[in-house]
Parts: sequence; structure tokens; C-alpha cells
Amino acid sequence: MMYDTVLARSFSKHEQKRLGYWALIACLFIVLSFFTIFKPYLGPLQVLNLRLTMGEDEKLHLYNDTTSSRLIAKEETIDSTLIVNDKRSSQEEAEIMSGALIVNDTDRTHEEAESSESIMNISSIVNGTSNSQEVFRESVTQNVRTIDTISSSPQKVKEITSKDDFMVNNTNISLPKATDADAVTKNNKMEPLCTIMGRSDFCEIKGDIRIDGSSYTVFIVSSETDILAAENTSWRIRPYARKGDQTAMGAVREWTLKLVAGGSDIPQCTQNHSVPGILFSAGGYAGNHFHAFTDIIVPLFSTARPYNGEVQFIITNGWSAWIAKFKTILKALSRYELINIDNRKDIHCFGSMTVGLKRPSYKELSIDPSKSPYSIKDFRQFLRSSYSLKKTRAIKIRDGMKKRPRLLIISRKRSRAFTNVGEIVNMAERLGFRVVVAEPGMDVSGFSQIINSCDVVMGVHGAGLTNIVFLPEKAVLIQVIPFGGAEWLSRTFFEEPAKDMNIRYLDYKIRVEESTLIQQYPADHAVLRDPSVIGKQGWLAFQSIYLQKQNVTIDVNRFRPTLVKALELLHQ
Repeated sequence: MMYDTVLARSFSKHEQKRLGYWALIACLFIVLSFFTIFKPYLGPLQVLNLRLTMGEDEKLHLYNDTTSSRLIAKEETIDSTLIVNDKRSSQEEAEIMSGALIVNDTDRTHEEAESSESIMNISSIVNGTSNSQEVFRESVTQNVRTIDTISSSPQKVKEITSKDDFMVNNTNISLPKATDADAVTKNNKMEPLCTIMGRSDFCEIKGDIRIDGSSYTVFIVSSETDILAAENTSWRIRPYARKGDQTAMGAVREWTLKLVAGGSDIPQCTQNHSVPGILFSAGGYAGNHFHAFTDIIVPLFSTARPYNGEVQFIITNGWSAWIAKFKTILKALSRYELINIDNRKDIHCFGSMTVGLKRPSYKELSIDPSKSPYSIKDFRQFLRSSYSLKKTRAIKIRDGMKKRPRLLIISRKRSRAFTNVGEIVNMAERLGFRVVVAEPGMDVSGFSQIINSCDVVMGVHGAGLTNIVFLPEKAVLIQVIPFGGAEWLSRTFFEEPAKDMNIRYLDYKIRVEESTLIQQYPADHAVLRDPSVIGKQGWLAFQSIYLQKQNVTIDVNRFRPTLVKALELLHQ
């Protein structure tokens, strides 16, 4: 009231009003000047004392923004109140903010993800105490540490390694075992993505890849920054799809996959390839027709077919006779000339490479559609196309039909041979078959034409029966099972695959009287009396007697009902 009285005596009402306006302007100017002068010394939000209150069941949602490489975190529940401490310096607040960030960038390390380069637009959500800061950091980064445990924890790796798999850093440390098609890589850098498929291991690589056939090494070139702790880490792999069979894998050349930094000491490219490469072995049991298909050809089809011919094959343990035998299949899967890489001095370079083959099934001569984009039906269609096979379905016999079904008898010379082929032919012809007798050899193309023209094929258990892959749909396989306990082999190698191929299956188990072993051993010998005794001595003992010393003399009268059953199936 005193100030009002003084103003009333000294100024008129109009002058008082103007003076009020000027006072307001002066105050605003002073405030503006204060902020302008002292702005560099003001920390973020120092004038605020914000309190973010969250209900007990409410969550802070941090979303994965892959386009901007911003913070990565799944929903994390925050039960406490986060307060901005107005006594902290701006530097401490910046450290807290950067600690709450996770950058999801495959080209950056976990340490970079924790750096202050990331910017989090929730500056008011910071705890003022050191303990709360660590809790918040741990909460946000929990999902990332799960990944890091797989790639960087040596204890975890040791718990799930296998002696015969990959060796890391020249020690007996392999990739972690997991379910089929699970893969492990390290921080998503330039390292190979190696996968365990049960009966085969393979590595898929992208980047600067150099193949040195003289040292059997696949160099994966990267910068020292990208390699970091994984510099010069190496893996060993035998690129043959029968892992677990020590005898087979012992005949497969071992290759080393090695991460190296660029420099003058690494091999220089002499030939660059613009298409992906596949490195595989023709070692192991590749000389056996059955194993050539189940261990190499079928896995190669599964691995290479997605490229539609635009892929370069690189073979190790390659030999000219094997390559010539399967040249039709190799050329159908790749438009490029095969590279026999062993002991070569030139360096072949790729941007993408698969070392090893993807075996698409635990079973023999099979493809599991759940592990491959293809099926065994697709594989058989591929063979028909590659070898120009005309017959897609076996004959369906109708009453009054003059055309007779064709029966192929697969003959053998060394062991498990039919000693009375003539009698079998005569009996089959009397039943109405047109009979063909042939022995498969190195001419796969020629034999594929023969077997594809037939409706029924019969033969003693052996690699020659592998050619059922060329049979038309609804054909009939008759497997003659030799004496001595070969039922399991017969079922696993041919009965089950035949059924998967839509081929009708019959078998004929010979009696001891039909085996030529009765001419080699006395009647009371364990070989004839109790084959299980020989089986307990191991595979080599079993093989040397029942598979290598035995021929078969079919009792045609006893065998006749089996051929009659085959005819009945062709009526269906």
C-alpha cells in the first residue's frame, strides 16, 4: 500500500501503466541475459528435480530399432523410481546415459555398444545412485549377454565339444553341439558360420576368402579391427558327410579354416570367382557306389541345388575315375568346370564359400524335408532330368495286356553273386517277365537307362542296389538277404530308402543251404551254426565271411512266390 501511495503521488495512472510494461520487459531481458551468459556452465536438467513414478506392473519398453542402430533391449520391468540427481555433474550423467544403451550393429563389438556414441532419448530416466545405475545397465543388457556367453565363454564351449568335430585354435575344441541346423558364430564378424547337422559338419563363409590347395587352408581375410580377439582363430574340418565313422573320416583330407589380417604374408589371389564355391571331398568310402551316393551325391545335391548351377565345385581327395563316373551329375549341378584343388599352387578367391556338405538326413539315401528345401522325390526327378530317363512310372498290368513287365537281375562277380542265374531267368520268364541281366560298372549313364526301363529289380544286398534311385515310381525292389545276419544292413541301406522313394519293397532271406559257405565250413562250425558268434567279433570279422566269401544259389521253387508277389504289386 505504501508503494501504491508513492506511485500515485509521483505519476499519473497512464504513466504508471507504461512504467509497468517497461519493468516487465527489463525483467525478461535480465532473465534472457542470464541464460545466455551462463549456458555453458549449466548441465542438462540441473534446474529440474523430476520424479518418474511407475506402477508395480508397468514396464519400460525399449524397442529394437534396426534401421538406426539405436538401443536394443527387450521389455525390462523397472519396479523402482528413477530420479535425476541434481547434485551430479554433467559428465557423470553422460556416463550413466551411455551405460544404459546397447547398440545392435554386427560390425561393432560389445565394448562399442557400451560406448558414449549411442544417444538415448530418455535423459530423465536415470538413477542417481551408483548401485541403481548398475542394476539398470544389467537389466537392459541381459539379452545381449546371453549371446555373448555362446561366443566368448570357454567354459560353455568345453561342456559341449566333440573330439572329431572342429578344432579351435589347434586344440580339441569344437563347435557347441546343438539341435540340427543350429549354428554358432562369434559376434557376427568375419568368422565362418559353422553348423552341426548330426552326420556332417559344414561352414558357410562370406567375405574375402582365399583357397590354398598346397597347404589345404581356407584363408578368411579381414581387418585387424574386425578380427579383434578372434585374430588367427582356426577351425579344422574334413568335408565329407559321414561324421562318426572313424574309418571313413580317416581317409578324408583335413582342411583348416583360418582368420587372418590382410598383409603381404597371406596368399595373393591368382584367380577370382564371381560365384559361390563349395568345397567337398571324394575320400572316405567314395569308391563304393552306395557310399558315393549317400555320403556325397545326395548331400551335394542338397547343398548345391539352391544355386541353380551358379556355383563352383572344388574337390579334395579327387580322383579322375570318380570324377568321370559322376560327371553328368556334377555338370548338372554346376555350370563351371570342377577344380581339383589338392596340391595346386594357384590361389582361388571367392566372396562366398561352403566348406563341407549338408547331409539332409540321418538316414541313408534319404532327404529329410524338414532339414532341406528338397525331398528324395526332388532328387529322383533331378536324376531323371540329368540322365534323360524316360520312364516315370512302372507298368500297371491289366487283364489281357500283351506287354510284359521287365525284370532286371543285378549280377555280381566278386562275391554275393548268383551261381544259378540261368535257372532264375527261366523261372521268371515262365511267370511272364522279360528278363535282363546286367552288372553295374563305371558307366552310370548307361546303367541308369537299363534300370529305368525295368519294372522289377532283384539282387543280393550290395552297392549295386543303389541304382534303385533310377527306377520309375511304383517299381518293385526284391532284395536278396545273404545268410549270416545282414538283416539290419539290408533294412537300413535299401528297404527304408526304397519306401521313401515310392518303390514297392520285397525281400528274400536265403537259408544256409542256399549259401556257398556250406562248401567252405563244416556243418557244426559257428559260421553256419551261430552267425552271432562271428558278429560279436566285430564288423571286419562279419564282413570278411558273410559279405566277401559268400555266393548265393537260389532255390527257385522257394523263390517263386516272391516273384509272383511282385507281379501282384504291378497289378495295383
